[in-house]
Amino acid sequence: MKMTAVLPMVWRTLSVGLLLVSFVAVPVQAEPAGSPSDSEKQLPLEELRLFTEVFQRIKSAYVEPVSDAKLLEDALRGMLAGLDPHSTYLVEDEFANLQEHTSGEFGGLGIEVGMEDGFIRVIAPIDDTPAQRAGVKAGDLITKLGDQAVQGMDLNDAISLMRGEPGTSLLLTIIRQGEEKPLEIEVERAVIQVASVKSRLLDNDYAYLRITQFQVDTGKELVRQLEKMQLDVELKGLILDLRNNPGGVLQAAVEVSDAFLHEGMIVYTEGRLEEAKHEFHATKRTAIGDIPVVVLINGGSASASEIVAGALQDHKRAVIMGQDTFGKGSVQTILPLSEDRALKLTTARYYTPSGRSIQAQGIVPDIQVENAEIKLREEQPEFIKERELSGHLENGSSDPQQPNNKDSQVLASKDYLLYEALGLLKALVIIQR
Repeated sequence: MKMTAVLPMVWRTLSVGLLLVSFVAVPVQAEPAGSPSDSEKQLPLEELRLFTEVFQRIKSAYVEPVSDAKLLEDALRGMLAGLDPHSTYLVEDEFANLQEHTSGEFGGLGIEVGMEDGFIRVIAPIDDTPAQRAGVKAGDLITKLGDQAVQGMDLNDAISLMRGEPGTSLLLTIIRQGEEKPLEIEVERAVIQVASVKSRLLDNDYAYLRITQFQVDTGKELVRQLEKMQLDVELKGLILDLRNNPGGVLQAAVEVSDAFLHEGMIVYTEGRLEEAKHEFHATKRTAIGDIPVVVLINGGSASASEIVAGALQDHKRAVIMGQDTFGKGSVQTILPLSEDRALKLTTARYYTPSGRSIQAQGIVPDIQVENAEIKLREEQPEFIKERELSGHLENGSSDPQQPNNKDSQVLASKDYLLYEALGLLKALVIIQR
């Protein structure tokens, strides 16, 4: 749908992640509830006079001629950038880039980023993308893109530099905690096709579901994969992996939470305007029975991931395990200014069912587990077993059961947190019996 078809309406979008949410048209209100008071509406004449003076000084004295349009556009960008890291002024290409994220296919390196102290902070590399394969990690601080320093660079300009033709490369200069010297990582651009939901079985009857980011169809895809798994096996427990998930579509987070909850509030938003206030509740239908659930989170879990973790934690439907999340608990609204210009403006905060604001705080896991690696000893002590004793008594069962520890042994060395989660899940199943 083209923007020109709805100019009499205000287009809004709720976004709790670093991606965009589906559009909803709402009528323009002359005086919306919660509108500024008369004193707030008064123009700051002294500041406007100062702005005009600075504008004229730049026009007359800057070393090179600058157009009025550029000066005013830069002023708009500065006005939004001064509010918070997520409010921004969008031109045509930038607005199109936001929309691409919801489709699950876009060009670039495959990282979600934000601004921090004038540098680009990696919130999370997206699974199965060039950035992840090259070794970019959540928390990395990018100081240079190619030969261009990013300090003081606008976030949208930095994102534009990271985009490019598939097959071309970009050298990232990175400062990483624990490393003495900056790292240089070369990443080859590609068309990023993101599979939102991945699933497999662990130890035959435990479900593992990973959500890489929240897209429009993530909730439906999660339910579909769960239903398919339950056709083949009676699940004993489930691990939901939200690590390094940068967020996404609000409605998808609601649908994922609803798949595990049969009643109660999932999330609500509060803002100055009445239309910024929303409540989302669970329906009676769930995708699985009352089996134990463990949710994995870390510092790269943001926004929509925090909604899901917070809702399941508040309803005591899951054990949350890992590290504190990113802490992105604000809602952005897209407000078109013309056919190819728009504002992405922070208009609300979101809250978990118990009333917790996650903004700048994050979700604190029930069980804190730091990143670690386990290396299995090459030489294991040999113990003599009963079956090796001469004349031992036979088992007495025609089909003795042998535990399947293959997955656990692999996880112990490859993914310590997942290994711990599977162990916890097995313990919860035993207690539930």
